[in-house]
Parts: sequence; structure tokens; C-alpha cells
Amino acid sequence: MQHILDANSRDIIPGAAPRGPFRVPREGSDLRVAIVHYWLVGMRGGEKVLESLLRMFPQADIFTHAYDPAKVSDLIRSKNVYTTSVARMPFSTRLYQNYLSMMPRALEELDLTGYDLVLSSEAGPAKGIIPAPDALHVCYCHSPMRYLWDQYHVYKSEAGPMKRAVMPRMVHKLRQWDVTSASRVDAFVANSTHVQARIEKFWRRDSTVVHPPVAVDDFAPIPAAERGGFYLWAGELAPYKRPDLAIEAFNRLDKPLYVIGGPGKAEKALAARANDNIRFLGRVPFEKLKAYMAACKALIFPGEEDFGIIPVEAMASGRPVIAYGRGGALDTVVDRQTGLLFRDPEVDGLIDAVETFEREELEKLDPAALVAHARQFDEENFTRGIASVLRTYGITLGAQSGERA
Repeated sequence: MQHILDANSRDIIPGAAPRGPFRVPREGSDLRVAIVHYWLVGMRGGEKVLESLLRMFPQADIFTHAYDPAKVSDLIRSKNVYTTSVARMPFSTRLYQNYLSMMPRALEELDLTGYDLVLSSEAGPAKGIIPAPDALHVCYCHSPMRYLWDQYHVYKSEAGPMKRAVMPRMVHKLRQWDVTSASRVDAFVANSTHVQARIEKFWRRDSTVVHPPVAVDDFAPIPAAERGGFYLWAGELAPYKRPDLAIEAFNRLDKPLYVIGGPGKAEKALAARANDNIRFLGRVPFEKLKAYMAACKALIFPGEEDFGIIPVEAMASGRPVIAYGRGGALDTVVDRQTGLLFRDPEVDGLIDAVETFEREELEKLDPAALVAHARQFDEENFTRGIASVLRTYGITLGAQSGERA
């Protein structure tokens, strides 16, 4: 049975009877809480979720495989952060992914027996800890590890010769552990219906959807007269996000496209294939990103994402989104109401989508309606969703832990 949290409701539809019994106190402020996060070497979507969990549980301790204090927020640095044995490996904050095969054992070595509630934040290995028998373990899943499952062949094709040689045997063993460790989790929370389906497919477990928090109040529309005539692509220049598709489509469309993101090596390779109508801006400060978001004609989002925070940020800026109609975009973009969904993940499909967008004048979608739509993905709704899941297991959260009355 699958469950989706209604953003306007305070409760989930109950599914199977909760596992237990658990020793959790009734009030969240009395809990001893451990949050297990895969690695802390930057501030991306997963780390924003971690910050929200820390505001809900300010007493929580953090456990992670690799930790670079200089690369995380003041809030995370202010907490007790404990690392697994992976952190003792050479250059762990840069080469952490090379130690993937060590992470299952490293997680199982953690002593979490003193904690009432364990929240694992799963995108890399995090859920495989062994909690006390009467502790509650809730996993917030950003994604089952892509390089083990649906994106395995993509990652393998991008790897060097040595990695390609060892991947089949290593990944086979990791898949076995990944499925086994899923049985240690009492409740799964998925960040989208797309991830919910993959949890059921790969782990055969039910889950509840609670969308991740987006800082929608950090963005705002600008008057139409101040907007530019360009389209925008923004994000990490990773192959699965399909920046190549945007480049090839706009080469043929001959329309202005601004590209924001890195790393520089990927940017250089893409720029070599781009015509003069495409501008590469690299990684830009947040204030500039907000300005480009608010000024673009539309955000181009051609990849299949687990959730996708950037489209929500664009809509919070009052701008529509042209998105590939699979993955997390189906949870965030409403076709012809907040943007346009296209089904053909090829160059012709994106070209047709841009031409349809202009022909139907979807650039004129009401910015206020786009902002109102984006607000359902704010932190308040995330907090409400997590609190609702925990209430199923007898945990109630007070005002100081972040739940709003």
C-alpha cells in the first residue's frame, strides 16, 4: 500500500500496522535523536532537508561518512557531528565515493543504542545502521542509490577503465546489502511519487510521500517589463540532468539560452558544442541565480529527477517551467498551468515543447498563481508531513521542535 501526504492535511492515511513496540516518549522534545546523513561535503537539496530536520529536532546528533565543516551551514556546524570509519580514509571529503564499498560495514559499526529515534537521510548509504531493538528508525529517502539501480549503466559508462572493471562485482554485493538493510527500517518517507515507486520496486517496501522543503520565500517575481528574452537551464552539469539535450535543441532553435552550473570541465565540454546564442555563466552567487530565475522566459528542465528543487524555485520566482514529463516533475509542474510537460526525451521533443510554449503564449501564465503553487512545497508543509508520520508511531512534536499548530 502506498500513501501520499495531502499538503492541506495534518495526517496520513494509515497503512500497515506500525512495527513495535517502541520506547519513544510522547513528546518530541524528550527524544534522544540521531540523524544519519550520507556525507556532508556541500550544501545541496539533501543538506537542506537535514537543516529542516535539525530545526524540528534541535537536540539531534548527526552521523555521517565524510564531513567538511567549511562546506556546510552554520546550523549543521553547530551540532555534534560524528563520522564513520570512512572519514579516516585518505582525502575522504573529496574521494568519499571511492570508499562506497566500505560504507555498509562502517554504518553497522555505529553504536546508536542510546537513541530513541533514528532518522536516516538516504541518497548514499545511510539507512543501514543497526538501531536498538525498541528504537524507531524512519528513513527519508531522496533516492535509492542511483548508481546501484536505475542509473547503474549511465554511471558505468561515465566511469574510467579501472572503475568500470570493478563495478559489476562491487555493485552486485552492494545491491544485496541495500535490499537487506531496507528491512531494518520501520517507516520509509519518499521525497516524491517517483521515488516512492522506486522504493516499492527495488526494496518492496511501502512509503509515504513528503516533498522536501524549498525556500520559496527566498524567491520573488519581477515586473514583466524587467524580464529578459532568454530561457534558462540551471543545476549541476551532470549527464542525467541532460544539459546536452538543452544545448542541441537551442543550437537548432537559435534562441537565447543561459546555462548556470558546473563543474568547469563539464561546462567547457558543453560550450565547445554550443552556438553563440547559448551563454555559459558557470556557478553564480545565489543573488544572481535568483535574478536570472525571475528574469527568464522559462526554466528548461529536460532531465528525469527524483524530485527537482529548481523547478519549484523557478515557479516561486513567477516563471513557468518546460520539463520532461517523468520523475519528480510530475509532482511539481502542472501541464499548461505552471508550465509545459513534454514526453519525448530527444532533441525534437524539446524543440517541439519550446515552440508549443511560445505558440500558446504560456510565458504569460499568471506569476501570482505560479508562486501560490510553489508554496505547497515550503518548509511548513515538510514539517507537517514528517510530524504526521511520527504521530503514527506515537510521537508528538511541540512548538519548539518546529511543528506549527
